[in-house]
Amino acid sequence: MTFESKHSSYNWDEVKESIYNKTAADVERALLATRANLEDFKALISPAAQPYLEQMAAKSRALTLKRFGKVMQMYIPLYLSNACANACVYCGFNHSNDIQRITLTLDQVKQEIAVIKSMGFDHLLLVTGEHPKDCGFSYLKDVIELVKPHFSQVSIEVQPMKTEEYKELVDAGLNTVYIYQETYHKERYAVYHPAGKKSNFSFRLETPDRLGEAGVHKVGLGCLLGLEDWRTDSFFTAAHLDYLEKNYWRTRYSISFPRLRPHAGSFEPNSPASDRDLAQLIMAYRIFNPDVDLSLSTRESVKFRDNMMQLGITAMSAGSKTEPGGYAVYNKALEQFKVADDRSPEVVCDMIKAKGYEPVWKDWDDCLQ
Repeated sequence: MTFESKHSSYNWDEVKESIYNKTAADVERALLATRANLEDFKALISPAAQPYLEQMAAKSRALTLKRFGKVMQMYIPLYLSNACANACVYCGFNHSNDIQRITLTLDQVKQEIAVIKSMGFDHLLLVTGEHPKDCGFSYLKDVIELVKPHFSQVSIEVQPMKTEEYKELVDAGLNTVYIYQETYHKERYAVYHPAGKKSNFSFRLETPDRLGEAGVHKVGLGCLLGLEDWRTDSFFTAAHLDYLEKNYWRTRYSISFPRLRPHAGSFEPNSPASDRDLAQLIMAYRIFNPDVDLSLSTRESVKFRDNMMQLGITAMSAGSKTEPGGYAVYNKALEQFKVADDRSPEVVCDMIKAKGYEPVWKDWDDCLQ
């Protein structure tokens, strides 16, 4: 059995109605719970919880400090390729977009590594479009083998693969895989993904199961905030997390919060999440799961990132470029999206220290050894 069976047991409209029908009493019960469950999570992300954000913030902060202390894990994405065979209507890498396509050579990757290491990073996230030929399994394996000697943690955010392929990448040095379902609304998913391998809803949905079977150290989940109702999609993400932790308990997990950002094309969010909404969601996740890593990228504004650092977030990117070769191999390739926080890693680290926290450049396990 995979998560698809669990997913099929839910009805999207019924879940949405349940969330929006939660009451103040449900929220208060969730805040008092020793260990929140999925129904409590519904209450915490519901409109009824909006008057309780201060209480949620206090509990989220306390839980984060108890579990993670005053540290912030730092990472940086390296975009290897913007080649893509999919037609996602919300993405600048859409294969229909008339843009310059670039896939870094191994020599160019070496140049990128030199610059990134000079910034102090020890956690590298490799990102590509989804193109089986230009940046598929063999290419990724070569890149991981190349970069692993230089970084304690190597993560990927790429196309879904088979269990056997993930096992080979783990042997090559892979630590973490981020795989976003984008939306858990099966019928609407087809509208946003009309062509390419990504149009296969089930194959993507079952990817974390394959990752668990392959023994990947950590799996990152998330939905693209702005496609469908953010509350309902986030419930399904939480249900997915709950399922995975019970079935693949040796694996660690993280949640990311990508919101739609400006890109090439004209797609507008159908269900935008405000800063207040996103803050509520992050704190709800922390209360629901005190142990999960919560990551916030440079998609978000300086002010928002600085504020949320103390309210549940445990990992942040800095100095991010979202085009291939953005650090050393300067080119005119299209960015996947516009970053909102363009501060240098040094400035971000100074901010973290000013708030009494310590920037951490390695994975948590490395820090505890």
